[in-house]
Amino acid sequence: MPELAVDGLGIHYTTEGEGPPLVLLHGATSTGTHDWGAQRPLLRQSFTLFMPDARGHGQTRWDIHDGWDPSLLVDDLLAFVDALGLARFRLMGLSMGGATALDFATRHPQRLECLVVVSASNETEPARSVARRRLDPGSIERDDPAWAEELAQRHDPGQGAGAWRRLVAALRDGAHLAAPLSPEALRGVRLPVLLAYGDDDPWVPLEQAVRLRRQLPDARLLVVPGAGHVIPAERPSVFNAAVVQFLRFPASRRG
Repeated sequence: MPELAVDGLGIHYTTEGEGPPLVLLHGATSTGTHDWGAQRPLLRQSFTLFMPDARGHGQTRWDIHDGWDPSLLVDDLLAFVDALGLARFRLMGLSMGGATALDFATRHPQRLECLVVVSASNETEPARSVARRRLDPGSIERDDPAWAEELAQRHDPGQGAGAWRRLVAALRDGAHLAAPLSPEALRGVRLPVLLAYGDDDPWVPLEQAVRLRRQLPDARLLVVPGAGHVIPAERPSVFNAAVVQFLRFPASRRG
């Protein structure tokens, strides 16, 4: 896995495929190769994929005790694409990665060809409350030891022994939740946007997706029936068909 040294951070990433650049951002507690596993074989046929590990995740080493702010992830993304020389690119993010992608689009819309936001909200509740219930390290070890082992294998080799527990505890306390973007900032995202949500997502109620779509000038909304929070893994056939079509032909619907 290659690494880019930017702003004192060594960003590890995976790249594969051929074609226009597509940056894929993963969700909290995960990595890009894991979250987009069901999409990579299809997407790399049409795009060059770049999948960075967010700070504190995977192999991008960062001690959560050194401070954490969701805006750091936006800064990291900008430094990452600048170091790669990506003047314009497609961007897709899931959950925490989706929030990062949306924030990036408000700050740097001229850098993007189009944007896909998956299971991310511009509101902090109920995500904060769900995180408090589900992202407790002790509860995970007791009730879901297989996930605890998976998290340890995913993060501890790059971050140090027990790092997954510190990361999950910080996420439980809301470290992954950015302050809501203003309506003015969202109206400035004048590029094609696809919003993808499950209708059974405990983290992001569907009405939040509808409100977000109404604030973006050129957004369309994909609702996947029966899907929860991690649509790319839960309903890959439906998700892949819609997303690949959008990424290949992201023409604006604005008049």
